[in-house]
Amino acid sequence: MGKVTGFLEIEREEPRYEPASDRIRHFGEFTIPLSEARVADQAARCMDCGIPFCHGDTGCPVHNQIPDWNDLVYNGDWEEAARNLHSTNNFPEFTGRICPAPCEEACTLNLEDVPVAIKTVEQAIADRAIRSGWVKPQVPAVRTGKKVAIVGSGPAGLAAAQQLARAGHEVHVYEREPKAGGLLRYGIPDFKMEKAHIDFRVTQMEAEGVTFHYGVNVGVTTPLSDLQRDHDAVLLAGGAEKPRPVDVEGNQLAGVHFAMPFLVQQNRRIGGEDVSGEFQLTAAGKHVVVVGGGDTASDCVGTSFRQGAIAVTQLDVRPMPPEMENKLTNWPNWAVKMRTSSSQAEGAIREFSAGTMKIIGDAKGNVTGVECARVDRKRQPIPGTEFVIKADLVLLAIGFAGPVQDGMLTQLGAQYDKRGNLFADTMSYKTTVPGVYAAGDMRRGQSLVVWAIREGRQAARAIDFDLMGRTDLPR
Repeated sequence: MGKVTGFLEIEREEPRYEPASDRIRHFGEFTIPLSEARVADQAARCMDCGIPFCHGDTGCPVHNQIPDWNDLVYNGDWEEAARNLHSTNNFPEFTGRICPAPCEEACTLNLEDVPVAIKTVEQAIADRAIRSGWVKPQVPAVRTGKKVAIVGSGPAGLAAAQQLARAGHEVHVYEREPKAGGLLRYGIPDFKMEKAHIDFRVTQMEAEGVTFHYGVNVGVTTPLSDLQRDHDAVLLAGGAEKPRPVDVEGNQLAGVHFAMPFLVQQNRRIGGEDVSGEFQLTAAGKHVVVVGGGDTASDCVGTSFRQGAIAVTQLDVRPMPPEMENKLTNWPNWAVKMRTSSSQAEGAIREFSAGTMKIIGDAKGNVTGVECARVDRKRQPIPGTEFVIKADLVLLAIGFAGPVQDGMLTQLGAQYDKRGNLFADTMSYKTTVPGVYAAGDMRRGQSLVVWAIREGRQAARAIDFDLMGRTDLPR
């Protein structure tokens, strides 16, 4: 709970950022961490609130025991705080950096004041634990003789692999890309999370007995049936990477691209992978228009500035949200309110209630602008509100429609849910094909990293129980 009167005496404080003029000159993380003493002060703001709504589905999907480790940090026991945090979250240094912190929205203190800086404390604990050498491989004392295949090494696949390896199973992770991490590595820019954090966990997991197979595109280069034949269980955690279709005139013009290829290529550059044989997607010297209002769109904004864009405009079809939410109405759920990401704060022009009517091009087929119009609450264009934004590069970041069904999922022949995701319930995580399980965005649809970690952990527990008839893995 921290200090009994801490929430009355101590103001909320978050880590500062490097100035925008400095941070757009590089792709590294730019957060300036608080000192441990100041982190302890933030932990001291945690109240003994009786029912901690920061837990559970309204707050933390992995059920982090937030008041417990806040109290431990306040009392200076960082090592025990790290043990507590890792008991529910395999990768707190990931979530401490990129989670939008629904736990803070659900904080009881947020009803009448500002919430505890939970995300700040979480990252500080995780970084201190790694820096101090407290995070070590947990090698099982006994091997079960069971063999599990995991397809995909995003947060769901990694979490499941680590849990199953610690339970004593032989775990093989099959990854299409040259390195592990999935969306964490190839979709999220380094300025939000540097990839050394992923590399650290991969090394830890290899020491725990996990075997990674890179460059294996299951369903394309390797039949899924081979994995089913050679393993006692197969977990599909391949994500939801099929882009939502864009039905707008001009979407085939040169200079119009989906967001993910743009982000992936830049992440490959930063990671030292050879992209010289690819068409170079760059915002350097261009007027960029980003269509979409979510996290991926924001990542496109920040990446464009760092590549040297002249101007970046972000189009959001939704109306401008209120500056402040009605907490008594919304709490403890995630509130719709005006939020400005660090990337947007770097100089982006944000247009709300802006529908993309047409993408304009020249006689050579190159994009020159985006024709927009203000839209009403039903997202229908309002006559007479049309305007044009100059554009040399248009990035479509309007979300994902579910997993790619060609290849692996076609070979599987399992049932889908009504949204086109692979069907599996959240107790057994079984698909309709025996011995095959699904977790993360492939099952859930586009979601948060913290939800993927939760599903990976729960799927690991279900698989362990099915293979052994019992399980000690937490749910």
